[in-house]
Amino acid sequence: MSTLVNQRIAIVDALRGFALAGIVIVHIVENYVGAPTPENTMQGTHVGVFDNIVDGFIFLFFRGKFFALFSFLFGLSFYLQLNRKKDKDKHFVGRFIWRLALLFLIGYAHSLFYRGDILTVYALLGVFLVLFYQVSNKWVLIFTGLLFLGLGRYLVFLITNGGNIFIPGEFSPNSPEVLTYFDAIKNGSLWDVFRSNAVEGHLMKMDFQLGIFSRGYITFGFFLLGMVVGRLKFFENLKQLKKETMKALIYSIVGFFVSLGLVILVFSQLGPIVQFDNWLSMLGLTLADLNNIFMTFILICAFVFAYRKNWGERVLTVFVSYGKMALTNYFVQSIIGTFIFFGWGLGHLGTIPNSYAFLLSLFIIALQVVFSKLWLSYFAYGPLEWLWRSATYFRWFPIRKKSA
Repeated sequence: MSTLVNQRIAIVDALRGFALAGIVIVHIVENYVGAPTPENTMQGTHVGVFDNIVDGFIFLFFRGKFFALFSFLFGLSFYLQLNRKKDKDKHFVGRFIWRLALLFLIGYAHSLFYRGDILTVYALLGVFLVLFYQVSNKWVLIFTGLLFLGLGRYLVFLITNGGNIFIPGEFSPNSPEVLTYFDAIKNGSLWDVFRSNAVEGHLMKMDFQLGIFSRGYITFGFFLLGMVVGRLKFFENLKQLKKETMKALIYSIVGFFVSLGLVILVFSQLGPIVQFDNWLSMLGLTLADLNNIFMTFILICAFVFAYRKNWGERVLTVFVSYGKMALTNYFVQSIIGTFIFFGWGLGHLGTIPNSYAFLLSLFIIALQVVFSKLWLSYFAYGPLEWLWRSATYFRWFPIRKKSA
């Protein structure tokens, strides 16, 4: 394997690890609450000016951005895997769908701990990627643009007028569904949390993903974008595409600030309590999505530029092992996080200031980075990656490295 290909794999793994780090920071600061929080339940997270600064920092640069980056890498990996296997495995499409079914099972187990699980969403949406595999880049990008501009949201709003699809009522902090869920994670046993998340948790999540908040449509758009980037061999040709990357970075920075200004303008017209039952609020949500999208582009471009530097590669390489074990690390960090905050564990829900929660998330990342590097020095795969791969091909792959 050439040095160029090795570099390409390294930067993709590093970028995946970077995305996972951003995700755990958001989840820890949010206390792993996978729903709106009832009023007057999270006062302990805002006890000083630094807590408000952390909240604003997470909102502006993290929330809604790193999940998008993770989704982009899922689409990229889809293309790389299928393109590599299509000439060697005549059943590569069927095997990919089977691989998604296994991912759904892993995600379902994960969702019992954390209602905001994304693996089940990836598994369901990933099936539709197959339909676009032979579609030209032009039409894929057109459809991606429509998703980013809110096509899914507007169609749903025409039908529901802002109401939910799967659960009656709306996503209000004091709705019966939200209050029941919050009581389960704050005061309930582990079994109570599992029971709350087993069915209702997925219905609430699907409303968030496929309703007017449209997270699922944006996720699929990033799947498609990652697939196109894979086709263009962007990560194989980083040096040749320096000017194009710089243009993308500049346009994204401009788009970020323009969309941020428009978000502030639109939501200032909606009043202190926003009701998502009108077209202006739908426009505001779409502008907020675009703001997240532009910041995601900024993160990708900035990461690429930094990685191309010797100092940047040395620093960012620490995420490579973390990214190679992304599935295992994502699952484990949710168990750690829910144990810290939920009633079945230490019960610190709503009591740890945001500034401390932010530092806690950095500690968990550092711990997992060190563990991943140590684990992969002896083993070829992370535990869940090995199980997923073995089940995909119906045979046990050797997990221990021969050199070890």
